[in-house]
Amino acid sequence: MQTSTTGTRERIVVTAARLIQRQGYVGTGIKQIAQEAEATLGSVYHFFPGGKEAVAVEALTHSQEEFAALLRTALDGEDDPAAAVDACARLLARELRDSGWIDGCPVTAAALETLGTDNAIQRACAEAFLAWQRVVADKLLGCGFPDPEARDLAQTVINTLEGAEVTAQVTHSETPLLLAGRHLSRLVASYA
Repeated sequence: MQTSTTGTRERIVVTAARLIQRQGYVGTGIKQIAQEAEATLGSVYHFFPGGKEAVAVEALTHSQEEFAALLRTALDGEDDPAAAVDACARLLARELRDSGWIDGCPVTAAALETLGTDNAIQRACAEAFLAWQRVVADKLLGCGFPDPEARDLAQTVINTLEGAEVTAQVTHSETPLLLAGRHLSRLVASYA
């Protein structure tokens, strides 16, 4: 059974993740997080004495784990690694379209807003990208790809999907993600 304290902290993190996803790190205020999480400002600072940055780091970690689970679901749904990568792109396109083009990647949003800084936000974003690359690399390694190629391809897959997702969000079109998926699939197949 979850205590109300654990529930409050979780609500703060999930709310912050959703707000950063929709309006970015800069556009998300600590008071808004508290209000929408149905928490007091005092409880936000109780759980996150570091304030907005500390909440954001936890929110980005939460988002990293959510996206890793989504990647695993798409990748595990296909035995063929090329088809699995294409399935990831199609799933992202569908999720983004279903959100009305507003639920893009909170990690990318926060990373772009804090470029040129060496802070906890940038470090959390870098860790998220690396974690997602590991998820894809694990799939490729499990399909018999040699280690260096699997890791290089995984980085290319994540880099391409993230860029395509931003473009799809801006243009309100699934096409960038669907094209990325098709071409990434061909690339992965050429290594198989």
